[in-house]
Amino acid sequence: MLPHPSAEPAVLHAAIRDQFEAFLDEHRTVLHDSLNGLTDEQARRSLVASKTTLLGLVKHATFVEKVWFDEAITCRPRRDIGIPDSPDESFDLDDSDTIATVQHAYRQACAASRRATAPLTLDDLVRGNRRGPLPLPLRWVYLHTLRELAQHCGHSDILREQILGDTTPGG
Repeated sequence: MLPHPSAEPAVLHAAIRDQFEAFLDEHRTVLHDSLNGLTDEQARRSLVASKTTLLGLVKHATFVEKVWFDEAITCRPRRDIGIPDSPDESFDLDDSDTIATVQHAYRQACAASRRATAPLTLDDLVRGNRRGPLPLPLRWVYLHTLRELAQHCGHSDILREQILGDTTPGG
């Protein structure tokens, strides 16, 4: 098992902002890479009662990045950002969604998130959120996003295990 980048000495002794970003990037990478080595058919395979598929999960993570690091920071409406109105819709796959296109969109969204937060401090307030009238500090957004990515990394690990462990004919 490879060591976690967030456990490197440089991160252990870094400023809290750098630690947040190291953990976020570690989870972003795990989720992105959960599609590696799979076929598009495998990545689209539905294994649970919800709309969650491995490909849909990474597509949803792109939505999460855009909600918290575009909508929340810029206050632009979702329509202008080009994302669905609800989290549930963000799992929907189009015929054009492939591992390559979904991973590319996710990498672009993560890079845009890094650019959007670069000039901010952890105490800066973001105002474009749907959780209520109060602005949220960037530190809360980082923690919330980290929690969501960690959950989705766990989901992706289980789905990938089910996909790769399924060796029955037609399965």
